[in-house]
Amino acid sequence: MTVPAATLSASGSDNAGDADSILERQRARESSARTYARSFPIVPARAHGMTIEGTDGRRYLDCLSGAGTLALGHNHPVVREALRRTIDSGAPLHVLDLATPEKDDFTDALFETLPKEFADRARVHFCGPAGTDAVEAALKLMQTATGRRGVLAFTGAYHGMTAGALAATGSVAVKEPVPGGGAAGGEVTRLPYPYAYRCPFGVGGERGAELAATYTERLLDDPSGGVVRPAAMIVEAVQGEGGAVPAPDGWLREMRRITRERDIPLIVDEVQTGVGRTGAYWAVEHSGVVPDAMVMSKAIGGGLPLAVIVYDRDYDGWLPGAHTGTFRGNTLAMATGAATLRYVTREGLAERAATVGARLTARLEGLRSELPLIGDVRGRGLMIGVEIVDPEGPLDSCGSRPVAPGTAARVQEGCLARGLILELGGRFGSTVRLLPPLVITDEEAESVLERLTEAIAEASASATSSKESNVSKSSRPTGVSGRAA
Repeated sequence: MTVPAATLSASGSDNAGDADSILERQRARESSARTYARSFPIVPARAHGMTIEGTDGRRYLDCLSGAGTLALGHNHPVVREALRRTIDSGAPLHVLDLATPEKDDFTDALFETLPKEFADRARVHFCGPAGTDAVEAALKLMQTATGRRGVLAFTGAYHGMTAGALAATGSVAVKEPVPGGGAAGGEVTRLPYPYAYRCPFGVGGERGAELAATYTERLLDDPSGGVVRPAAMIVEAVQGEGGAVPAPDGWLREMRRITRERDIPLIVDEVQTGVGRTGAYWAVEHSGVVPDAMVMSKAIGGGLPLAVIVYDRDYDGWLPGAHTGTFRGNTLAMATGAATLRYVTREGLAERAATVGARLTARLEGLRSELPLIGDVRGRGLMIGVEIVDPEGPLDSCGSRPVAPGTAARVQEGCLARGLILELGGRFGSTVRLLPPLVITDEEAESVLERLTEAIAEASASATSSKESNVSKSSRPTGVSGRAA
């Protein structure tokens, strides 16, 4: 058994009490909306590459990467050099949306990564610094261009937490407490997203994807279907928060055909999938689809806040100030973003993500027979999901077992105890998600596999022990204690 990374460093151990105090103050002063801080009760002090070191000296492999933001990991030399160079140059760090050499260079670098057919007709709009603002901008852009209001979105989708993005998001848990569930300037029509393991039609595989496409087309064409022609369709080529569920390429091509034939703009949300993560520079490239707009954030800023939409010039019907914001001109993020974009291209990191991701996925798939808690392994590139299930639960029509969110949480806790940070997502939070940086080494990949395997095995043993205990208790005659005479 590997020595947990959490025990690798003794330096700074005198600060453990300080860490506890910091965490206590965080609990007392920050909002109840805290998320990652609840799952990872640590206080990071230093970080490099894939490693985070806490104030108590413990080290962790970071398989979350800022929810996919850190394509090059923590404090990569390319990013640090871009920061130093920009600060030392005296460049203005904030000038609203004025043109700067840094913005011009970032735009060049971004357009160089785009599929040529899309780039040749593209316009870019710099949004507020978060992906959710870019989603809002894309929806507003298409509503303005088409004069329509409604939006087509999908089950399992995640597009952000502001009003329009939240309305397009599929998660009931985040929408339910908000009156109206968010607003998108018109109604959202929810469509079925292909999900082979838990197919909405109960058939799975290619047939499930075919039915999803057929349902969408017939619904839109049905004069009594209740759907007024919408302003746009928004879709993720791989659902991230939805549980690392990749869209079949053929199905995505069908969505492009269906929207094009009905003059409905297609928006592809690449906030988490972009910049090489799925094994292509942009996830939509796997299918060969050319969308009308792409939403980008996270990794495009090289770890600093930056969000844009890139769209076909035919939709550029905004008046000046139609979608503005104070922090659209983040000079540092543009500099680190340009450096990151070019480094990913120069070093072939998209191809590297495809290779390492395929190896990780195959190894995890191979564990299913010996670790039946693993119900499904899926994803694309270095965007991988491992769905945790109840191995003794009843099979559904697709041959899938019931979700086991409590067990998934124990797997996450077991990973943290072994010095591995990873996120949960998917339905009921039952999917363990792997989002390592694209620069993950072969040695680090092996360590991730080993620690995750141990955590799953431990959770499996715990679940078995608990069930045996319950069976033993339930088999005792009424009124007889478990104590020895």
